[in-house]
Amino acid sequence: MNQVKRVVLAYSGGLDTSIIIPWLRENYHCEVIAMVGDVGQGDDFEAVRQKALRTGASKVHVEDLREEFITGYLWKAVQAGAIYEGKYLLGTSLARPVLAKRQVEVALASEADALAHGCTGKGNDQVRFELTYKALAPHLRVIAPWREWSIKSREDALEYARRHDVPVPVTEKELYSRDQNIWHLSHEGGPLETKLGEPPEDAWKLSKSPQDAPNRETEVAIGFEAGVPVSVDGKPLDPIRLLETLNALAGSNGVGHTDLVENRLVGIKSHGAYETPAGTLLHAAHHELEALCLDRETFHYKHHEALRYAELVYYGQWFTPLREALDSFVQTTQQSVTGTVTLGLYKGSVRVLDRCSAFSLYDTSIAGFAMKADYDQKDAEGFINILGLPIKLAAAKRSLKGEV
Repeated sequence: MNQVKRVVLAYSGGLDTSIIIPWLRENYHCEVIAMVGDVGQGDDFEAVRQKALRTGASKVHVEDLREEFITGYLWKAVQAGAIYEGKYLLGTSLARPVLAKRQVEVALASEADALAHGCTGKGNDQVRFELTYKALAPHLRVIAPWREWSIKSREDALEYARRHDVPVPVTEKELYSRDQNIWHLSHEGGPLETKLGEPPEDAWKLSKSPQDAPNRETEVAIGFEAGVPVSVDGKPLDPIRLLETLNALAGSNGVGHTDLVENRLVGIKSHGAYETPAGTLLHAAHHELEALCLDRETFHYKHHEALRYAELVYYGQWFTPLREALDSFVQTTQQSVTGTVTLGLYKGSVRVLDRCSAFSLYDTSIAGFAMKADYDQKDAEGFINILGLPIKLAAAKRSLKGEV
């Protein structure tokens, strides 16, 4: 352990990382530099900085990663349609590579010889952080305290914090493990470990309960350019402001609650609750715009690739050739995904009210019942005959064998 001289810790000020600073100093006798990434979690970062210094960090780097997080990660996931197991909008998964990337950059600039994180040995985040380390700085040593120390539970961690006079934002009465950024807020642990239904109403923080949402529908129009969200109700907004606006609007209407049992990468099923207000609207609107602007074969094939993209993100494989290759495919498909989708929000539900695009492939001259010259209904007979030829031949063979 004494071989480590300087370590950069991915620090949030939560329970785990709060006790890791004194633990590293106590067990590795090394200098600890804390890297705090602002991905829109809304923390008092000066207070976080002072806490890290007070508990033993030699330096604290507070990095504003919000715009990089949105434009370099979130927008790509929206364009790809990446949703894990049909429900999870990858809020935590997408934040980890941008945090780990900046942590590596700080470590290289500080001439550190090790990286540390507060992820448990049962979760996905350890994989996401460490695969990023391997991709960007494979020579640096990795310290994962949860895989080394004798602490086995959050209660043990609280006791360690008390013994070392480390203030933490968790009590025995509220043992949720929460992760927040500008895209979402996750809730795990506590009552969710034993209760497989929705969490108690007081667990939700970003959005209202649908029962408490307004009794009237709220309309919102979201504009896209090449698959990237650019405006709300016709007003161009920068990425941060756009997400903040949609989070407030969707949250006030009870939109964005997700309660699911998911398959972790390590093979364990876990129960979590997620709030992703703006993300829910953006994925719904983007899907509708693609349905309007993409041809059938591209639209269908892209759905297949969206699942693989979501798996790569969830499995921590952001910095891989395959993800980069899929991005190239996705970017090609997005060239015509420009337009506006209007959504109706009502007590937790989202419905499409309108969609329009200059690149729309919907043609009223052939889509309606009153067919015009562009579509000759007689052509359908030959098409059906060709398409049905293998079916007809197979039926004939079965008839000869007496199977029909």
